[in-house]
Amino acid sequence: MASKGIGWAAGGLLAVLMALIVLASANQAFAHAALIKTDPADGAVLAQAPAQFSLTFSEPVSPLVLTLVKPDGTPVPLTSFRLTDQTVEIDNPQVLKSGTHVLSWRVISADGHPVGGSLLFSVGAPSEPPAVSEAVDWPLRSAIWIGKVFLYIGLFLGVGGVSALAWLAGPGRAGQRFVSAAILCGLVAAPLSLGFQGLDALGAPLSHLAQPVIWRTGLGTSFGWTVLIALIALGLGLLSLAGPRWAARPFALAGLAGVGVALAASGHASAAEPQWLTRPLVFVHGVGIAFWAGALIPLGLALKRQKAGAVAFLRRFSWTIMPVVAVLAAAGIVLAVIQVQTPAALVNTAYGRLLLVKLALLVFLFTLAAVNRWKLTTSAEAGATEVQRRLTRSIGVEMLIVLAIFGIAAGWRFTPPPRALAIAAAQPVSIHIHALQAMADLSITPGHAGAVAASMIIMTGDFGPLDAKEVTLVLSKPDSGIEPLKRAATKPGDGSWRVDNLVIPVPGRWTVRIDILVSDFEMVKIEAPVDIRP
Repeated sequence: MASKGIGWAAGGLLAVLMALIVLASANQAFAHAALIKTDPADGAVLAQAPAQFSLTFSEPVSPLVLTLVKPDGTPVPLTSFRLTDQTVEIDNPQVLKSGTHVLSWRVISADGHPVGGSLLFSVGAPSEPPAVSEAVDWPLRSAIWIGKVFLYIGLFLGVGGVSALAWLAGPGRAGQRFVSAAILCGLVAAPLSLGFQGLDALGAPLSHLAQPVIWRTGLGTSFGWTVLIALIALGLGLLSLAGPRWAARPFALAGLAGVGVALAASGHASAAEPQWLTRPLVFVHGVGIAFWAGALIPLGLALKRQKAGAVAFLRRFSWTIMPVVAVLAAAGIVLAVIQVQTPAALVNTAYGRLLLVKLALLVFLFTLAAVNRWKLTTSAEAGATEVQRRLTRSIGVEMLIVLAIFGIAAGWRFTPPPRALAIAAAQPVSIHIHALQAMADLSITPGHAGAVAASMIIMTGDFGPLDAKEVTLVLSKPDSGIEPLKRAATKPGDGSWRVDNLVIPVPGRWTVRIDILVSDFEMVKIEAPVDIRP
């Protein structure tokens, strides 16, 4: 009895330690970062080279790769930068010649996903922009997806299968070899997925996988916590299978908890606000999936082979699975509502369309599970051999659906959720327009097509105060056949000029011009392009 108590204590301690690890990492920002402001503005034409660049995001980020591409195509790595709240301030080490330059950036957000992009600016006269490749690395993307699927197999079918063998199965323990193989898949996929994460973060090809910087980068992301905790959970699963019988249940329980903690450590769903709700929901959702999916293969094999205790296994599973599925479904619904936010996003975004496919598979899965539970289980428990065979085949179909769901879930790795897109869309678009006679800081809120408000700070060309008599905002988009929209600005009394009740009808690149009446005899006009989001 003492040794059994020690086993329970060890399993509980490991579960607590894993929870503390996740809590220790919770001081990071948790959203899919989006770029909301740059200095210089994208497309700006500057009289002289800037001393520094700045990138402002919707959430704090960590820079991975910053590169300045000269007009002749020469890349210059930018290694000196500072982080101030949500802004990355980058020193410019080069004396820039006339022409169009590209500032290419790649950062990683706290949800563990890399975000990249580029902006163009010109010094003096614009030139033909240097080529910057934005091609998708399909071999790496495929490797990331495959790694995710096999990691899910290890966690859900491996560790979840261990839980079923320890707590539900009879003495025959059918499916032990399959469960062991699933855990081994997870043990291989987990470290490989960490390397793939590092490659994706740095924008490096698969051929660079062996480089130490790749692994350090992957480990430094929030996904590094997921991999470390997943390895602990997989190890606990192996200990439950290979260790003494008294330790099987506590190790299996601790491993099952580790599955939930690993999933809650990173990813879109766990990164959403409010954290006090989403992280526990991801934990519950992960544990529920592992408990349900992990039991399917052992149960199906036990019924197929007529193992001793198969009927008892079926009876225990049928009684426990109903509350598990109810909690699992409730957690999934709440997480989906938080991520998608609006019904239209189910159709208008890649994330939403993947969710619709997953929901269709889940409806089929739940229907099949209900038929198994209410139509076949009672007869199978009574010993009807033919019904047991039908139930075995049905469980096999359930397993195929579960694997398809794993594939859909792994695809979310490449699709920001509508929640993150909404955060980005609500942010203003800000640009700095600089000319010799005058300059302006313009902010359009929100930065997407539709009803917006514009705010302007007007200054002289040397950053001095400019007491303008009148200010007019002019927006045009000739490529869409939209002639200039002119709106007179008003002074609200805080030193700025505002244009309210402004409607920008379509997204895309607009030309913004600010007409500044300095005196009765002097009008200054400054302009620059501005990108309006959909």
